[in-house]
Amino acid sequence: MPRGFQAGAWTCGIKASGRSDLAVVTTTAGPAAAAAAFTSNLVQAAPVRLSRTHLAATGAGDTAGVATGRASGIVVTSGCANAATGPAGDADQAQVAAALATVLGRPVAEILCASTGLIGTRLPVPLVQTGIAALVPDALRADDAGLAAAAEAILTTDSRSKTAGLALDLPAAGGRGSVTVTVSGFAKGVGMIHPRLATMIAVVLTDATVAPALLGRLLQATVSLTFNQLTVDGDTSTNDTVFLLASGAAGAAPVAGGSAAARRLRAAITAVCRSLARQQAADGEGAATLLTVRVRGAASDAEARAVARAVVGSSLVKAAVHGRDPNWGRIVSAAGNARRADGSAVRLRVERLAVTLCGTRVFAGEPLAFDAATLRRRMSAPEVLVDLDLGLGGGSGEAWGCDLSETYVRENAEYST
Repeated sequence: MPRGFQAGAWTCGIKASGRSDLAVVTTTAGPAAAAAAFTSNLVQAAPVRLSRTHLAATGAGDTAGVATGRASGIVVTSGCANAATGPAGDADQAQVAAALATVLGRPVAEILCASTGLIGTRLPVPLVQTGIAALVPDALRADDAGLAAAAEAILTTDSRSKTAGLALDLPAAGGRGSVTVTVSGFAKGVGMIHPRLATMIAVVLTDATVAPALLGRLLQATVSLTFNQLTVDGDTSTNDTVFLLASGAAGAAPVAGGSAAARRLRAAITAVCRSLARQQAADGEGAATLLTVRVRGAASDAEARAVARAVVGSSLVKAAVHGRDPNWGRIVSAAGNARRADGSAVRLRVERLAVTLCGTRVFAGEPLAFDAATLRRRMSAPEVLVDLDLGLGGGSGEAWGCDLSETYVRENAEYST
């Protein structure tokens, strides 16, 4: 748990299972710098719209698709998406934010919200209000257990919680040596997962000292390398939210844009989010195998990431991974379908393309001989690695997904029942 934060969870009764379904994170010494990235789905849930409004009221609005401002608390409800619920849903979400603001004694604009669960259902606001009153502040904890409880409470169809954290040294305030800064995060989401954003709730916290504008740039860069390279099933949800808060409680000097400290902090935030994204892919609904696609030799990093997304998102590739079928033709075909952000095709020459599957080169401009039985056994590992070399330049990127199984179909055929 980074300094300057506390967290906890409560069981309100939103989930029929009786598991915890309310997570709260608060600051301990005034508002923190905040940045957030949200779903690109045109149908946006009430908590997404409210959080955007609150960040605009405390900051400068959106920059490059990331909203920045200040926040004193985050409240996440699990088991109800509060999406497509009309004006009543907006009013429900406003009451939830007000409940946390009241117990914290902070302006309501400093409260950020997220929800996850079934679309089209209303939040049981009285139950959530009761849970917030019981949890805050006495049941919140400023330790790892508080963070773990929050990570558990936000789960829906996830089979396990997802957390990551690391420590790094940054220059101390006043120029006297260095101090240890912590970056930690937790996330949920294993279905309706696809880039821009992938379906998720993610909360990342640090006790570094960072201005909101720079924090937003760090988040934007991180999301493009991690959560936007994650797919399970090709669907983007109504509730996708990634929050990044910086409390400044570590005693580090303010991070300046373009500095070595900024590069180190960005690397740390990226490492945490990369771990969370990989955990989400490995826990995809019905998944048995983590699929990692690594691309090098592209004309640019952006094109490498586009090729990686195309391969990891191919239903045919995902089905082949599930069946342990070394059908490299599906990988080549998927790479040829890759598109840039503007919809145009990436640069790819098949005579320069090389494909390696689980360490075995299977294609290099033409088919290569390999032992199919041995490769099938290698594909039975918990993680299947696909490496592509486009042979065109120095661009590189990676993406993560999972196999496509019968269990995924069964689970989503009965999701609301």
